[in-house]
Amino acid sequence: MYWKKKEDVVVIKAVIFDFDGTLADTLPVCFMAFESVFMKFDNREVTSEEIKAMFGPSETGIIRENLKNNKYDEAIELYYEIYKERHKNFVQNNEDINALLSLLKTKGYKLGIVTGKARRSLDISLECLGLHNFFDIIITGDDVEFPKPHPEGILKAMEYLNVFPNEAVFLGDSDADIMAGKQANVLTIGVHWLPNYQTIDFKVQPDEVYRSINDFITSFSVKKVK
Repeated sequence: MYWKKKEDVVVIKAVIFDFDGTLADTLPVCFMAFESVFMKFDNREVTSEEIKAMFGPSETGIIRENLKNNKYDEAIELYYEIYKERHKNFVQNNEDINALLSLLKTKGYKLGIVTGKARRSLDISLECLGLHNFFDIIITGDDVEFPKPHPEGILKAMEYLNVFPNEAVFLGDSDADIMAGKQANVLTIGVHWLPNYQTIDFKVQPDEVYRSINDFITSFSVKKVK
């Protein structure tokens, strides 16, 4: 894959993705699970925008940091129960995402995920969507001390994949994703290609923004990695 900026051509060896809102349209089921938790344990309604503002830590961290009721373990279990039960109804398998990952994998690119989700919820989503076998490295919110926009997760992924920053690209749908990518000195791609995403207008401008998976594929020259 070649990426051209100004007069420079960069050879990309690793493609690293955010998950929610980037690889899967999971935000609606995340919102529903959080809404249920806050209503049951705090008896308060929270909006999608209020939940977005809590994003950064994993869902367990969000609950522990924002729930007024101290029954954290019960609340966390309710979150996962709802997330798993409602996943199949709310999150559809995306053929374009599958085709993109299959293409990149076939051509020899190293693939990774860096997400703020906890491992438990990510495993639920990967299993439901049949995405487990695509990725060489997965970094979740459980695997880092500092969540995005800190670059720790991306740096860990690159270390594992044995690539330099100028050989990697990070794709995400939020300001935190783009900021993390820039702090890791990788190319950044903002995506608005799923029905639900976190950031409408990026405060930190990505190197590129794509609203279509096919546009992303055709805008890059994809060839087999040597």
